[in-house]
Amino acid sequence: MIESEPILVGVEKASEVIPEMRKKVIFHAGPPIAWRQMCGPMKSGITGAAVFEGWAKDAAEADKLIRDGSIKLSPCHEHSCVGSMTGVTSPSMWVFVVQDKKYGSTTYSHLYEGRGATLAFGGMTTETLSRLRWLGEKLGPALRDSLKTVGSISVRNIISEGLQMGDECHNRNVACSLTLFLRISDGLHDLDRRLFTEVREYVTGSRSNFFLTLGMASCKSMSNAASGIRLSTVVTVMSRNGVQFGIRVSGLGEKWFIGPAQKIRGLYFPGYTEADANLDMGDSAITETVGLGGFAMAASPPMLQLVGLTPEDAAHLTVEMDEITTKTHKYFTVANLGFRGTPVGIDIRKVLKTGQLPVINTGISHKEPGIGQIGAGLVNPPMEAFKAAFGEFSDRYL
Repeated sequence: MIESEPILVGVEKASEVIPEMRKKVIFHAGPPIAWRQMCGPMKSGITGAAVFEGWAKDAAEADKLIRDGSIKLSPCHEHSCVGSMTGVTSPSMWVFVVQDKKYGSTTYSHLYEGRGATLAFGGMTTETLSRLRWLGEKLGPALRDSLKTVGSISVRNIISEGLQMGDECHNRNVACSLTLFLRISDGLHDLDRRLFTEVREYVTGSRSNFFLTLGMASCKSMSNAASGIRLSTVVTVMSRNGVQFGIRVSGLGEKWFIGPAQKIRGLYFPGYTEADANLDMGDSAITETVGLGGFAMAASPPMLQLVGLTPEDAAHLTVEMDEITTKTHKYFTVANLGFRGTPVGIDIRKVLKTGQLPVINTGISHKEPGIGQIGAGLVNPPMEAFKAAFGEFSDRYL
């Protein structure tokens, strides 16, 4: 995980770079789950994607096509892909393409949709469709052409710099977003002035999270580097679908170990309470899996007020994760802690021995489709997933 070198090499339409996307399929966040069991925002995001693709005229028709198997559903993680919140990704959407320069894997994640009525939060309005079309017709091609001019971009370097400027690279990505824009801006000068302004305003206006999905694809690349190692008890995936929380473990291959999705402990935007909140959701916990997000909270003073922590709390959380990990990171360091590395490599044995669960910082989605983010906070995975994984490890190896 530490020596993986994720590089942004392209921005392309999903159907042109992900083999499984050449079919009538929609990816979603979290472990596998039956259509009838999905939470409201996930269902709404998926039916919205079917309408966007032109496979259905409305949600009711999309529901019918999914039920009869005409539209297939599959977890992002099973295709080297990740997606935020609902994680909904379909063939016509544009994705970041990340390659691991050292170990060779290729990973993907959809472009950040912005705020408001987004498929990521189960939104499906004319605004949603308009934004998705703009991403595909304008932003995606602009980013693709820019990369052809400036060349590939080291995402590991951007993350490393961002940690020194107040990001923790899960819920706060301001520095990383602006650094990414600086890297690509030389390649945007051939755009007409109006489109350049649109792209600049979109990236800078959504700077809190524009980088997030690229960061997630890069973290997926890092976790892939540690996957499939015999006897390894290191966690390579943490992901949730709003109903279940699933993990994967290096020495246990691609098998999922499942527990219930959890309530998020956090602060709510005015007008909302815990009663409005969906359970934990999204692939974005891949960031914690490789030592970012909640594991790097001490690096991000601006995040603390949002999740209701003090600087002392954040430092304690980061250091506390040493108890359940194997290393401190060589490249991801925390200035507030004397430039020590973030904890990385969650070990299921240490989780069970200490009783300490990984800490994840995350956004809180409304349980009703389309309303969007209503707060932010902290959440832990269910212990059941780690117990199930260790049981399988014992049966297989001991």
